[in-house]
Amino acid sequence: MTDALPTPARLDDFIAIVGKAHALTAPDDIEPYLTENRGLYRGASSLVLKPGSTQEVAKIMALASATHTPIVPVGGRTGHVGGQVPRENGEDILLSLERLNRIREVDPVGNVVIAEAGVVLDAVHKAADAVDRLFPLSLGSQGSCQIGGNLSTNAGGTAVLTYGNMRHLCLGLEVVLPTGEIWDGLRRLKKDNSGYDLRDLFIGAEGTLGIITAAVLKLYPKPLGHEVGFAGLASPEAALKLFEKASAICGSALTGFELMPRIGVEFTSRHIENVRDPLTSPHDWYVLIDISTSDRAETARAMLETVLEQGYETGVIEDAVMAETVAQQRALWHMRESMSEAQKPEGGSIKHDVSVPVAAIPAFMREAETAVLQAVPGARICGFGHLGDGNIHYNISQPVGADKAAFIGRWREVNAIVHAIVRAHGGSISAEHGVGQLKRDELIEIRPAIETELMNRIKQAFDPKGILNPGKMVRLP
Repeated sequence: MTDALPTPARLDDFIAIVGKAHALTAPDDIEPYLTENRGLYRGASSLVLKPGSTQEVAKIMALASATHTPIVPVGGRTGHVGGQVPRENGEDILLSLERLNRIREVDPVGNVVIAEAGVVLDAVHKAADAVDRLFPLSLGSQGSCQIGGNLSTNAGGTAVLTYGNMRHLCLGLEVVLPTGEIWDGLRRLKKDNSGYDLRDLFIGAEGTLGIITAAVLKLYPKPLGHEVGFAGLASPEAALKLFEKASAICGSALTGFELMPRIGVEFTSRHIENVRDPLTSPHDWYVLIDISTSDRAETARAMLETVLEQGYETGVIEDAVMAETVAQQRALWHMRESMSEAQKPEGGSIKHDVSVPVAAIPAFMREAETAVLQAVPGARICGFGHLGDGNIHYNISQPVGADKAAFIGRWREVNAIVHAIVRAHGGSISAEHGVGQLKRDELIEIRPAIETELMNRIKQAFDPKGILNPGKMVRLP
């Protein structure tokens, strides 16, 4: 890898590929690309390239390979682990995929859409909706995150319970390799056992093996019935019992089951416009239940009514409401999706994106709370998330009146406490946000040595010069 800043002449060679109109060189223009939204990482770069085609991406990578120039792919810049931030040494050139924003094809018969990497997730939703189909990935950042980034981090979201994460929602990819070669894997086959699954190597690789430039994404028939309920409960144990009932009653029609603590509802009601607790009295915990059915609207309604009735009868549910309109459904989901954002006005927040077996969630929540409060008395724990698939966003707000910088300075310490409990339950410290810079070293320390070695071998095979997103995901010797 290069050990010096790119020379002006080399920068000019890269700029010539995309044209001056699509290259950023002014510090003020580059500035938004140098940080991530939590402020944990800040890098340096003298150039942002915005190619307009897969062929231009290929030319950039061919030149980068010839000159040993590090390239950092950039999507919608909504990531949480520093995967899109260049290193501090200023050697990296940023390659933004925002101009690769075409939806190449929508096929309602084959139930696929072919979208370029820079297409915003919300645009895929609209393209699917236009042909009476559904693309089920749902994220709070869907108005700005891009398909390439969703794939590179194997994004999950709120509908994983039924539809799976991005790995399950993708049939094929187009990828530019570190050498500048193009792999056209835009296959739309559901059955294809013709060798190693190269697609799965690039999904979740965070741009360290190749640059995804387009993808074949799965579409689904639109549900005919959709219902959303909101229930107050006493504990995560009660929520788990309700989830078991809901799963038995609804099967695959249970498309969302979200767990939220009282403090999270208080934060959103306090700081997010038009959000309020829909129940008449406060409860220690809440769940949001989402049901979608393909046969008729009445089926979803009957399922939700049965879930809530059985919850009441067994004493699991303390109170509940059913959304009566689409606007009310959206309002309930808005509360859940705003929970992380609502923590910002409360001061510093130490965040965890973890997963444990679903049955272990109550024990994990209980043990983590005890350990965190012992280490940081007065910390306000806002652990919420996808109970149905075991993914909890275990966020911890600073004690009231605490110094924000001092609290954030304990990030690694608190991470170690929470992650030790996650591992004790056979979980993962990286559920859906990725590895990036934030979790790279910790994962190297805790995963079996053979896993790290195999990942390093794969990186060496695809990117022997180490020019693609250096310093992320793996740490080469």
